[in-house]
Amino acid sequence: MITPTQLTPEPTWLTIIRLLRWDKPAGRLILMIPALWAVFLAAKGTPPLPLVGVIILGSLATSAAGCVINDLWDREIDPQVERTRTRPLAEKSLSIKVGIVIAVIALGCAAILAFYLNSLSFWLCVAAVPVIVCYPLAKRVFPIPQLVLSFAWGFAVLISWTAVTAKLELSTWILWAATVFWTLGFDTVYAMSDREDDRKIGINSSALFFGDYAAEAVGLFFVLAVGLLAYLGEILEMNLWFWGSLGIAAGGWIIQYFYLRSIEIARSAYGAIFRQNVAIGFVLLVGMFLGL
Repeated sequence: MITPTQLTPEPTWLTIIRLLRWDKPAGRLILMIPALWAVFLAAKGTPPLPLVGVIILGSLATSAAGCVINDLWDREIDPQVERTRTRPLAEKSLSIKVGIVIAVIALGCAAILAFYLNSLSFWLCVAAVPVIVCYPLAKRVFPIPQLVLSFAWGFAVLISWTAVTAKLELSTWILWAATVFWTLGFDTVYAMSDREDDRKIGINSSALFFGDYAAEAVGLFFVLAVGLLAYLGEILEMNLWFWGSLGIAAGGWIIQYFYLRSIEIARSAYGAIFRQNVAIGFVLLVGMFLGL
């Protein structure tokens, strides 16, 4: 008689990888992108390589810390949402104590990297921490919590730009605003997949706030992002490489907008659109690098 094969338990290190979301690189890369936009634009295309390395490692450490902190706050909510119920803290494959230790380690790594930066960039890193820590609470009290996440994403621009110039300029704030609207757009798309679960639980999201007009809101956010990036291109006197990349990005966002307006759209499609924005972000990065 053949007995059923026992499933091999997941190794702890692999569970920690899932907690940090390193098994899903799209979410890590999409924070890195605006940071790289800023460091290349501020340095006119030739940033110091050690600084680029610090920016890349810092974005990885920060996003890892943010994911763990989010899961600690949401450990009772995540089991009720289809997309998040298998997260390690939600399914209790890791303890709360382990989660706290990993969050502290990730924040510590980010702090060590921050000491490489100048004083303005360092204090911007410090200012970003409360936003990162409190973002998961926003969905409980604020109607558009994705806006809080967008401000957190915006710190990547401020920190990286000032790491090169040691000052905040008009161009910095234009890129910051473009990043905020872009983030608000793609994260609203991400939230659209959770609408039914969020409504049952009683938590807020931009997808619920905009309701039947969520697709129109996303389209508006992308239009504002394009307009701000175009304004930035004019100020920095970018060449055709940049304008070509912006045209590709705008075309991608237009396609996404019309797809979101479809009557029948699979839940998995929202995640696909989110991942497409990673590719769009890198297209813009290449255009910014060659456009200077």
